[in-house]
Amino acid sequence: MKLLRKLKIDMLSQHAAATLQWPKIKEMLASCAKSSMGKEKAMALAPTEHLTLARALQEETLQAESILYRRGDNPMQPFEDIRSLMGRVRAGGVLSMEELLKLAQMLRACGQIAQGMQGHQDIAPNLTSQAAFLAPHRHLEQEISRCILSPEEMSDAASGELASIRRRIRQCNSNIREKLQSMIHSPSIQKCLQDALVTQRGGRYVLPVRQEYRASIPGMVHDQSASGATLYIEPMAVVQINNDLRELVMDERREMARILASLSAQVNEVVDDLAQNIETMSELDAIFARAELARSMDAVQPKLNDVGWINIVRGRHPLIDRAQVVPIDLWMGKDFTTLVVTGPNTGGKTVTLKTVGLFSIMAQSGLFVPAEAGTELCVFADIFADIGDEQSIEQSLSTFSAHMTNIVRILSQVSDRALVLLDELGAGTDPVEGAALAMAILEHLRALRVRTLATTHYSELKAYAMTTDGVQNASAEFDIATLRPTYRLSIGIPGSSNAFEISKRLGLEEALIARARALVSHEDRRFEEVISTAEQEKRAAAAERDQAQRAKLEAERLQAEARKARDAWINQRDKMLARAQEEAQRIVEEAQQESRALIAQMHQLLKEGAAVRPHQMQALQKQLRTQSEKLGERRVAAPKAQQAHQSVDILAVGQKVLLTKFNQKATVLALPNEAGEVQVQAGAMKMMVQKKDLAMVLGGGMPQPSAPQRRNVQINTRAISAELDIRGCRQDEGREKVDKYLDDAVLSGLTEVRIIHGKGTGALRAGMREYLRTHPLVQSVREGKYGEGDAGVSVVTLK
Repeated sequence: MKLLRKLKIDMLSQHAAATLQWPKIKEMLASCAKSSMGKEKAMALAPTEHLTLARALQEETLQAESILYRRGDNPMQPFEDIRSLMGRVRAGGVLSMEELLKLAQMLRACGQIAQGMQGHQDIAPNLTSQAAFLAPHRHLEQEISRCILSPEEMSDAASGELASIRRRIRQCNSNIREKLQSMIHSPSIQKCLQDALVTQRGGRYVLPVRQEYRASIPGMVHDQSASGATLYIEPMAVVQINNDLRELVMDERREMARILASLSAQVNEVVDDLAQNIETMSELDAIFARAELARSMDAVQPKLNDVGWINIVRGRHPLIDRAQVVPIDLWMGKDFTTLVVTGPNTGGKTVTLKTVGLFSIMAQSGLFVPAEAGTELCVFADIFADIGDEQSIEQSLSTFSAHMTNIVRILSQVSDRALVLLDELGAGTDPVEGAALAMAILEHLRALRVRTLATTHYSELKAYAMTTDGVQNASAEFDIATLRPTYRLSIGIPGSSNAFEISKRLGLEEALIARARALVSHEDRRFEEVISTAEQEKRAAAAERDQAQRAKLEAERLQAEARKARDAWINQRDKMLARAQEEAQRIVEEAQQESRALIAQMHQLLKEGAAVRPHQMQALQKQLRTQSEKLGERRVAAPKAQQAHQSVDILAVGQKVLLTKFNQKATVLALPNEAGEVQVQAGAMKMMVQKKDLAMVLGGGMPQPSAPQRRNVQINTRAISAELDIRGCRQDEGREKVDKYLDDAVLSGLTEVRIIHGKGTGALRAGMREYLRTHPLVQSVREGKYGEGDAGVSVVTLK
């Protein structure tokens, strides 16, 4: 990347930059930077003419934006500019406490940035690779922070010697104040003092003594009041202690200087790393500023080429309030290289020129552009602009002369890799000569295959664009009804000046307008009428196209929703059928297992001599075999049930039918179409189905298959207890246990059993007795008597 940056050149003149308001974009970019160095790089940003470098710059912005969206914030932290300190450190200079704190803050930010960039290698490999070379030197940053508390204060912990000196200084101060305080409270001295307080002069402790008592307090005079009535005297009793204090203060200064020199020496050891850090951090700051600007403008990454193609999709001028700007669609460079924009004043023609030029500069500088996806721009070698009133009073130039001077300069430097923007070409002079001159200039640029965008009012240029290959018309729309521009750009037809209509609505007399129309040649009037008609028809066609597009999108949305609902319904139906088949299979297999177990137990009873006659066992075996066969037939027939439906020959709207594929009833909404599809409604969903997939609904509705009855029958060779305890069970759990228990009790030959459900709230008792009264194996149910459990037991007599 650094090699590519060396290829960058200033391909944009100061005139074109100012005309297209490029400095204002850089100011917006600088406001997004976190540091003064980042702001400098933002203000120094310039477009490149190299496609490879422009794409690399765009990729940097894209990676930075990806990190912003993933993190939710900017990993960059504010940091100080320490470049001016590097030279002094290299020369062996000693940094001040304030300068060292700035350096520590930079190192702290460096560490935060390096950490914040970690984990984003997948979306930002280039930026994370740059951040990987940062050297935070955490130890140096911590050492500076440990030693220096503020720009004016060094910590006692900076060194053991400094802590010792300051401890002795505090002790000296305390001793001096104690001595002076004792003198102040002495009655003999108190009368000599102007005020009973201890103060300092020249860093030494003194007492304010009245002039007339000068001889009463021996010592050194350090100062006197303005009136001369008060002398500030250092008593002899504290002179030596003050001397000691002064020496300790000098020792403190020397130790602090030594510590600063030591820290500066440590900085000098890593000064090259620090210089690299500050350069890398400022570069990253500028890159993330580009991403921040892109987010604030809701901008997109444009596709870049070097073959002259421009395709702007709903582009918005970045310096116009987004609530007011009207997006434009503009393309050129493939089928035509010159675009001539016509239309009334204040119609947005100049804004269109500036938008195209500014988008090109931004894209070639690595900035995203405020447009929609699909926008493509060319990397030009030069961008020239002649826009606005160029009248120069200082140079005694008219507007026309100033424009022509600028155009002459452009024509002398232009190449086929240039973009030329010309506003009101040929204006400011005789219309006939101006139009001819404008056509000659456009023809020259077209011959060089220069991408040229020009605005004009001349009808001759409209006709030239309509009849010349490589040149295309465009119009800036104007609403005659409101006398306001729409700022929309229509490519393919020229724009009408609408001078007569505008004048009429502004109140100009009809007679004057009629006279003006008569003065215009028949050919010119006819040409303007054709243009106006074409413009109206194109606008109407665009409105109809937009309406059709909206209707198409709505139809596609409804179709997608219907398809989604149908798929969900089919999926649910398939799951229900699968579960039903699995349940049926499980019921059959359990019944077969129970049957085999029952027969085996009966054989065992016979072997043991139980009173079971052979014909009874044979009858039971036959009964169980019949039940198993019926269950098997139900299992086999279930999947084939759909084939037994009667097909439909005649249909009527409102008729009830059966969807054989879904085994679902539906209502006919419309008769079959040419493709044999019938519209039906099943539940809340409407659908088209083939007539062959419909069947008659017999008996007033779709027959409901009877649910297989499940009974868990397990015969135990051990004796069955005459009572069952279900206390603590829920209603459904209790019924399941009772149902199984009664089966076992009947097969075991019991005639009377007890169900222990407890008293409790009475809910289980009431529910269980109601269930027992309707049970097919129960003859009667009564409440337990005294000694049987009372109301907590139900005594059941079996059939």
